[in-house]
Amino acid sequence: MSRRTERLGSTIQQELANMILRDLDDPRVRPLTSVTRVKISEDLSIADIFITVMGTPGQQTAALNALKHSAGMMRTRLTKDLSLRQAPFLKFHLDEDLKKELAVMELLDQVARENAELDRKRAEQTGNETPPPA
Repeated sequence: MSRRTERLGSTIQQELANMILRDLDDPRVRPLTSVTRVKISEDLSIADIFITVMGTPGQQTAALNALKHSAGMMRTRLTKDLSLRQAPFLKFHLDEDLKKELAVMELLDQVARENAELDRKRAEQTGNETPPPA
């Protein structure tokens, strides 16, 4: 990604976050909807907008559909607000990376708990009061 597309992506991310927070009156877009990242194609024609929505899978899908429905209005506003000749076509996606990251963190916590339990059992078997440092 070039410097120009990175800058434009960052600017679009900020502008869309503000629009979602302040301008969208759709009840399906919950207050806990956030734009996590924006990936713009090299020719600046398409912007993939990744969002996270706190809530049930049904609420997430409803918010995503509401944003897709409002994409044209948001694109028009971006063109005006950013003084662009033509804003990229906005494609909204649920950001699955956050879910994967949370799952990995949970697994790491589980491994740490299991290791602590093993250390405690070893200490009991050898008669030591405190487990060895990790």
